[in-house]
Amino acid sequence: MLALITGASRGIGAAAARRLSQAGYTVLVHYNQNRTAAEETAAACPGTAYPVQADLGDTAAIDCMTAEILAQYGCPDLLVNNAGIALSGLYQDISDSDAMRLFSVDLLGAMHLTKKLLPAMISRHSGVIVNVASVWGEVGAACEVHYSAAKAGIIGFTKALAKEVGPSGIRVNCISPGVIDTDMNRCHSAETMAELAEETPLGRIGTPDDAATAIAFLASDAAQFITGQILPVNGGFSI
Repeated sequence: MLALITGASRGIGAAAARRLSQAGYTVLVHYNQNRTAAEETAAACPGTAYPVQADLGDTAAIDCMTAEILAQYGCPDLLVNNAGIALSGLYQDISDSDAMRLFSVDLLGAMHLTKKLLPAMISRHSGVIVNVASVWGEVGAACEVHYSAAKAGIIGFTKALAKEVGPSGIRVNCISPGVIDTDMNRCHSAETMAELAEETPLGRIGTPDDAATAIAFLASDAAQFITGQILPVNGGFSI
């Protein structure tokens, strides 16, 4: 079994790489800039793992990466669209170029990568896609309007694509993490993180492993009759 995980050099992606490797997958650890971190993730996997590179904001780079993957490894049995970037600030203060960069990576990049791999999945009538959205894609967050909109797009993409490719034997689901202890959230002060933990019914911040476990479940045969669903991994932050 072969899994391609985007944004796997750190955070949720790295945890998913380790977890899926434990489950028997050969893992392709996607990264954009930090090859060293991707190699460290691959080395931490108990099974076979290889780094692969592409800027997901560049469709030509995605085309090149997918062509190389298909030629060298074959079609992934599992695609985890995890890579993403964030923007924080008042909506009217975010530049158009920064906004377009976010959408090109967080939403359009995931959609284009999926499009490039779907024909091979459809031809063999099997495949699993797990997208990574966010609680902010469900409820919205002030000062993270673009990120919230992109993640809401991922949720819509998941539901619509699941209906379209279900007859071809392909399952498409999504996890929606709450506040997770990743680099993306380390811009917040300790006080803010403590407040967010207090707002979470389970009384703590989530870990990358919490999200990785949910991804592994949706990828497994235990979820073989589940598609088009959004699985919250938020400790009750949004109910």
